Amino acid sequence: MSVKDKVIGIVAEQAVLEPSDVTMESTLEDLGIDSLGLVESIFAIEEAFDISVPFNANDPTESDFDISSVATIVAGIEKLIADQS
Repeated sequence: MSVKDKVIGIVAEQAVLEPSDVTMESTLEDLGIDSLGLVESIFAIEEAFDISVPFNANDPTESDFDISSVATIVAGIEKLIADQS
């Protein structure tokens, strides 16, 4: 399973949607994911990929992790995975 497919699955689960309803252009806001859902998504992503996401839930704008869309989240995770190896 690709990073993209895993992320879409996690985000869809948080949004209580089908993965087919989530596109790379979707924003978490579009999908109805609130700040709690976002934090839960980040935890699920960290667990799924065994990485640590540099995300500050108290101040998302200060984070080094771009959560503006599904595509930026996927790109950020791919970079984190690459940086680990």
